[in-house]
Amino acid sequence: MNRRTREYLKGRFGDYYRSATVSPPPAANEREWGQIPFTEGDGTTMVRHQSLLDVAGGAGDLDDFLAREAPRHAYFSAARYDDPGNRSMSGKGWRSADLVFDLDADHLPGVDPETAGYGEMLAACKEELLNLLDLLETDFGFREEDLSVVFSGGRGYHVHVRDPAVGELDSAARREVVDYVRAVDLDYDGLVEKRPNERGTLQKTLRAEGGWGRRVHDRLVAYADDLRGMSEEDALAELEELDGVGEKTARTIYGVLERNPDGVRAGNVELGPGAGTLVRALAREVVERDTAPIDEPVTTDLRRLIRLPGSVHGGSGLVVRPLERDAVEAFDPLTDAVPERFRDRQILVDVTDPGPVAVGDDKTKVAEGVQSVREYVGVFLMARGRAEKATE
Repeated sequence: MNRRTREYLKGRFGDYYRSATVSPPPAANEREWGQIPFTEGDGTTMVRHQSLLDVAGGAGDLDDFLAREAPRHAYFSAARYDDPGNRSMSGKGWRSADLVFDLDADHLPGVDPETAGYGEMLAACKEELLNLLDLLETDFGFREEDLSVVFSGGRGYHVHVRDPAVGELDSAARREVVDYVRAVDLDYDGLVEKRPNERGTLQKTLRAEGGWGRRVHDRLVAYADDLRGMSEEDALAELEELDGVGEKTARTIYGVLERNPDGVRAGNVELGPGAGTLVRALAREVVERDTAPIDEPVTTDLRRLIRLPGSVHGGSGLVVRPLERDAVEAFDPLTDAVPERFRDRQILVDVTDPGPVAVGDDKTKVAEGVQSVREYVGVFLMARGRAEKATE
């Protein structure tokens, strides 16, 4: 990034902040603040160990600081401290920390960053976000008001959990949360327990009240209902698609499901030979479908700095956009996170890396050399190192 580009982006980021109101997080004066300014060269410099008063002056005016400094990236800590501006981590006096989850499109299973387009990666990431939110709301019981969902402005999403019950969890306890969300070393046999049936005899039964047991039970019931709606030939073929199920086992399972639908709904896994194989196969399927590939160190780190919602991401020119829970599914980051400030004019850029540009209402393909583009397209290209600012 050359000097002209750097000064242009810093100036336009400042213009954005002068027209925007950025809401600080709860207990903002108890958090550490950090920023990466626009500096010369290819490297970046993190400025941290600051309190809100340090960055915003005696009045603590965050909007004034952002408009004045126009940082390339802006951050605050998930943790709350007695002395957030202390230069020593041990001297800050840790009190508690939000439980933070980070989903990054570059790290999704089945998504190759080398071949997948930016929009395709973000769409896949949003599907994983919905899985994560379902786990947090359904399995952990977190309330909507305790969850803050944020588009990161770059390659994914953040979820901040601010339920007081989790604030003082240590790193080991947060690791257990991570392991649950990712179903790490899930004990499939542990999803089943022995319970008395109507005759008082103990039988193996899925733990259907909650957690992964409920999810597997729901899948078993739905799967059995689907099979009963098929012809026998199609149902047997469907069963043989499951891992570990051959022709003989498929016929056995099919007969059991046909004869005893009430047992299936009750979670009985002693319905006959093959039932255990079926449950384990469906459990693996449910885990693959419902787990969320979160960035584990972000959740377990008690002192993590995280992007400031409402700020501009210096690697894309998109807004780090906070989202209402009911707006997540309809949210299109490549359109909805484009700053209004960057929509109204054309600018000249010198494109060094030509090709498709995903952002905006009209997906653009730019050629090499000096081009006239809509400003948000030019900002995106410059922020990602694909263009420099040309002289107007």
